[in-house]
Amino acid sequence: MSDDNNHPRSWTVKLQKMHSSDMDNNLKSPTPTSHNKDKMNKTTTNVKQPETMEKVTNNNNKCIVNADNFTYVSMEHANSSFPVFRELWQRRQVCDVIIKIDGHRFVAHRIVLCATIPYFYAMFTNDLAERNQMEIEIKSNDDGDDGLSLDGEAFESLLNYAYAGTIAINSKNVQSILIGASFLGLENVQQACSDYLKIRLNVGNVLQIKTFAFALGCHTLVQASKRYIHRNFEQIAQSDDFLQLDSAEMIDIISSDELNVSNEKIVFEAVMRWTSHDEKMRQQNLADLMRQVRLPLLYPEYLTDVVLGNKLVRQSLECRDLIDEAKDFHLLPARRESIARERTRPRSGHHVQGSIYAVGGLTKTGDSMSTVEVYDPQTKRWRMAEAMSMMRSRVGVAVMERKLYAIGGYNGFDRLNTVEVYDSKVKQWKRVKSMHYRRSAVGAAALSDELYVCGGYDGSISLNVVERYSSTTNEWTEVTPMNIKRSAAGVVSLDGYIYALGGHDGLMIFNSVERYDPRTKQWEFVESMLSRRCRVGCCCFGGKIYVCGGYDGCTFLQTAEVFDPQTGKWSQISKMRATRSRVALVANCSRLFAIGGYDGVSNLSSVEAYDIEKDSWEMVASMVAHEGGVGVGVIPDNF
Repeated sequence: MSDDNNHPRSWTVKLQKMHSSDMDNNLKSPTPTSHNKDKMNKTTTNVKQPETMEKVTNNNNKCIVNADNFTYVSMEHANSSFPVFRELWQRRQVCDVIIKIDGHRFVAHRIVLCATIPYFYAMFTNDLAERNQMEIEIKSNDDGDDGLSLDGEAFESLLNYAYAGTIAINSKNVQSILIGASFLGLENVQQACSDYLKIRLNVGNVLQIKTFAFALGCHTLVQASKRYIHRNFEQIAQSDDFLQLDSAEMIDIISSDELNVSNEKIVFEAVMRWTSHDEKMRQQNLADLMRQVRLPLLYPEYLTDVVLGNKLVRQSLECRDLIDEAKDFHLLPARRESIARERTRPRSGHHVQGSIYAVGGLTKTGDSMSTVEVYDPQTKRWRMAEAMSMMRSRVGVAVMERKLYAIGGYNGFDRLNTVEVYDSKVKQWKRVKSMHYRRSAVGAAALSDELYVCGGYDGSISLNVVERYSSTTNEWTEVTPMNIKRSAAGVVSLDGYIYALGGHDGLMIFNSVERYDPRTKQWEFVESMLSRRCRVGCCCFGGKIYVCGGYDGCTFLQTAEVFDPQTGKWSQISKMRATRSRVALVANCSRLFAIGGYDGVSNLSSVEAYDIEKDSWEMVASMVAHEGGVGVGVIPDNF
């Protein structure tokens, strides 16, 4: 194409007039000789060609100059064209097709339908009978018995979207629009409807929405629904919709490692409630369902009295075999390796998004506090929460059954044996039964529906005493003591064990680790940490134990390490950005948060988060009212 063809029409006309006026008469140029031609060619060749240049005009359009080419790009072309199509459509002008659906007739332009709706693009660009028809009737479902038929009102909204690019979604039309968008291949609208439903999931609708989303192939909505079910299983298992699930859906739900249950008996009771709803038809599925219940995690008394005491379970040979396997797990530790690990590993669903509570701790001057503040992972900010009834530093903190326990500690005068519990639903603290022993620098962890408190300092000596608390009876029971006295140790629960890590006995700082098995009522040593640590931060995530910071007797630590119970080995991870002794560590939103501490000079209000995949720490929002020495716990959000 010549340069002239790239110019506007007026430019072309002007150039043509100049050629027709015989410019040779004005220029009087001599006829070039062979020598002159060579010289001219050489000169033209040596002219430096301009580099590609791009210029944005006042109208945000672009001019692209490259050598002899001049390309004009209108950035507003599409935006200015579609309003014309919409105006023509509203006036019913130049329309060339009629869509009939659900008793309604809609006029439209093939080119617009083809450009905006994948269903019509496939229809009009392939060798289909409708390709050249003036009237096209759409039947998305012949009988509509499954409730997934495209209706006229939804199609009208989607047709308007094709011309205008906007659509209003509300509680009355979201289902029909999602059906229509899925049928027509409008992925953006389908996603918008899914997003609308995601933020409106609740215990009463989530099972129906999951089924509906699965039928339409809305995978992101299905996954969001599953996450909600896992996080709120205990409440959902009590709903009427839960009883209407089929066996495959039941297995899919209760087999998940992400199920958020405080005790495996909740899963067993849900299975029996579902089975009993239609005992005659569902008894045949009981063994398959019971394989998903992690029976070895139940106490032997419950296995014998409740599980085996159920008549439907007793009538199934396969179910009885599963119970025998669970009993062997308790009575014959040597056989544990032969039991499928998925039935002996506690579910990891408690690692969900929640709010981090920082409890008690120290002021800048080192005084104990009753202050509580909470970190919201959505806003990424700390805010004040309801204060405890008394001052507590070096306090033990654990979360059990969505409630936060503050255990023992130091009030500035005495070591404490008092315990109080915070209910985030009513935003209140209340006192519960006190421990038998006064203790600060104490470690605490929840296992199933019981709370374990290990070691600490009573004001005179470090302790190896362990107490267990039941919220059902509101009683403390002393259990087997640790092998060594541990004050300022880390305490966590993992895979049915209570772990005690590091700490000191007043003379020596330890790197040793021991764990308690509630089934055998014994403590045993496992692989020691790579470093000696007291006043250490520790937590569990992804089936592993993470520790950070602390004090080794000479140095305030910045290092961190992780223990994998599968290999029985510790390994180093990236060190924190700050040195932190008396640090608290907690898992939330798939990250680890190291909170507060002491760097050898000052108490710290700073917080940093660890990204496990990147193996890196980053500073996040600091606490607003604390200066280190806090106890921390995560109360899961009510998703």
